[in-house]
Amino acid sequence: MSNYFAHESAYVDDNVKIGENTKIWHFSHVLSGTTIGNNCSFGQNCVIGPKVNIGNGVKVQNNISIYEGVEVEDDVFLGPSMVFTNVINPRSFIVRKEEFKITLLKKGCSIGANATVVCGNTIGKYALIGAGSVVNKDIKDFALMVGIPARQIGWVSVAGNRLNFDENNIAVDTFDNTKYKLENNEVSLLEQ
Repeated sequence: MSNYFAHESAYVDDNVKIGENTKIWHFSHVLSGTTIGNNCSFGQNCVIGPKVNIGNGVKVQNNISIYEGVEVEDDVFLGPSMVFTNVINPRSFIVRKEEFKITLLKKGCSIGANATVVCGNTIGKYALIGAGSVVNKDIKDFALMVGIPARQIGWVSVAGNRLNFDENNIAVDTFDNTKYKLENNEVSLLEQ
């Protein structure tokens, strides 16, 4: 039996795996077939699943539904009331469960409050999506995205700080002195 916390008002269905030290707060519901990693936190009024995989260290703020078709890797942050979709052309009178599109959130990415992620897109490692933005395309690793639709305005570090590249296309994050290289419009973390 896993050592996790679920508030007395939360519902956890059968056939769910929840990792150590995960917390599920008020009025949340984890549906069948869902797997949640260690050290995660789900704020109040969240719905997870069915059949969703959540990595380790994921922080899900209040009022978020993570539907079937959304895959969340480790250390992802989801801001309050952000929204996922899972069908491109929903109609209340047509069942389209077989048309769910996969949305992938890669390690360490962060999505701001009230942002919307249209299904079928991948958000790259450590990318940062600004509050209220609408993601309607794949997002590169370390990209800083804002607006409707989301457009890239720069690059961020693993720590979420804006990167400023020198004439050699190298940037140093003042948070921890990690170095990054910009090459062919892609950012990579350099070995220390």
